[in-house]
Amino acid sequence: MKPKIQEKKGLSRRTFLKVTGTIVFAIGSNGYLLNVCGAKEGGTGIPVSNGYLVVDVEKCQGCISCMLACSLVHEGAQSTSLSRIQIMQDSFGKFPDDLTIELCRQCEKPACVEACPEGALTANAGFGHVRMVDKEKCTGCGSCFTACPYTPARLTVMEDETFNRQLKSLKCDLCANAPHHWDEKGGGPDGKQACVEVCPVGAIAFTKTLPIQEGTSGYKVNLRDKNWKRLGYKDS
Repeated sequence: MKPKIQEKKGLSRRTFLKVTGTIVFAIGSNGYLLNVCGAKEGGTGIPVSNGYLVVDVEKCQGCISCMLACSLVHEGAQSTSLSRIQIMQDSFGKFPDDLTIELCRQCEKPACVEACPEGALTANAGFGHVRMVDKEKCTGCGSCFTACPYTPARLTVMEDETFNRQLKSLKCDLCANAPHHWDEKGGGPDGKQACVEVCPVGAIAFTKTLPIQEGTSGYKVNLRDKNWKRLGYKDS
């Protein structure tokens, strides 16, 4: 059974987030090319992840179902602030530059993992070397947030109710450590990712192939088939 997501009806394409101002920070498929890499380590002695998320920003409708599902399976509450996936919108932008989706890249060379002074961020071997936060070790220092080379940073530091409101780092773990996951098999590279499952237009996809690391072309891909051409979208 999929997580129950609150629906927002009566909104035109990509207008939901515009009421908040210029942008909102909240922190599959065919037709895309990925760089095949057989490396067992990412050049830093850290094993590469066995799973990645890719997105089609032109296909996305900005409904934020992915963000609500993400926070729901991880925190038990539907909250854009607790989401590991981020949708940003430029209220003055024009399609396709009015909206983008940003999410953890599970980097081949993860700066966040290397920067953590407590060893709280690791390539977790139990979940396919997904880059994960051990909240028991995390002190909320923000070193991982600062080290992330992308804007916005793919991690957030938030107060955690289960740790007496202590600051803890949050990042995408492909739903590997999602205590409120709806499927008995859970998430991770061999399970189901909430954002992929709930996206109504299939704008988010999972792959086990390491995407091209330089730039964004490896992660922002074309997930449209010929049927989308009828709606005025390019299918390749």
